[in-house]
Amino acid sequence: MDVMEAIITRRSIRKYSEGQITKEQLMTIIKAGCYAPSAHNRQPWHFVVIRNKEKLRAIAGFHSYARMLPGADTCIVVCGDKERQPQTGFLIEDCSAAIQNMLLTVHNLGLGAVWCGLYPVIHLTRGMKQLLSLPEHIIPVGLISIGRKGEERTAPDRFDKSKIHYEEW
Repeated sequence: MDVMEAIITRRSIRKYSEGQITKEQLMTIIKAGCYAPSAHNRQPWHFVVIRNKEKLRAIAGFHSYARMLPGADTCIVVCGDKERQPQTGFLIEDCSAAIQNMLLTVHNLGLGAVWCGLYPVIHLTRGMKQLLSLPEHIIPVGLISIGRKGEERTAPDRFDKSKIHYEEW
């Protein structure tokens, strides 16, 4: 798939059909996250893979925008390591770049996914830290719900020339 085609046609998928993603697909998705750019090449990301339905239901219980998780095959929680990247802003940017790489890879594999934010919402990060027993220096940044597509969505035209500024506002 052409990069621009992938960027323009990728949609958030919240409905999934039966079936598992393969271990090979999972590793390809995570590998894409590892190739994201990062400030000072610190690569602060860690990936927690969740397939346990009880844990998926628990997340959906405290994250109102993650209610689709029990129907998903897999959830990947992308976390940042404050010991590797002490600048929180850079850590969030780095993990967000990893998430975007992963979303595009999911789309390229013909699967569906949606990104749900965690940081900086305190009850979401606290809930995730408790559920996953995350160390103090690890920040849960966002999660990706992944599964076989149970819906197709079309891409609206989002290109808006009025948002382009040259040299100054």
